[in-house]
Amino acid sequence: MPYVNNININFRFSIIIMMNIIDLIGRILLSILFLLNGFLKINNYENTVEWMEGFGMSGLFIIPAIIIEILGSILIIVGYKTKFAAAFLSLFCIITAIIFHNDFDSSSEMTAFLKNIALAGGFLIIFAHGPKKYSIDKKINN
Repeated sequence: MPYVNNININFRFSIIIMMNIIDLIGRILLSILFLLNGFLKINNYENTVEWMEGFGMSGLFIIPAIIIEILGSILIIVGYKTKFAAAFLSLFCIITAIIFHNDFDSSSEMTAFLKNIALAGGFLIIFAHGPKKYSIDKKINN
């Protein structure tokens, strides 16, 4: 029986390692969109301001949007202040969905709205559970 118990322990250990890796990959996949979009807003600054102003928003809001997207996604990826960043990005997703994707007569806008809501849900899961082993938060708290 010791051999069977050893296999069982190794299996559990492998599952834990795999879940930690999956957590990191999930944080990266969820955040990469915002990281890239933040840099795209910088590279396409004038057009993005014009697009935002078309919704009645001041073009000045582009600065906090860029900061939130880039800084928030980096915090999620590295796992530092993860719960705060996840809560903030979740709220950001909901607000941008309501402001910019509220034309429900357009199927593409409805899809964009629902994608933002789904992303908000993903960030809420990170907020609820926090990051796993491969994060600065875990290193600090251990």
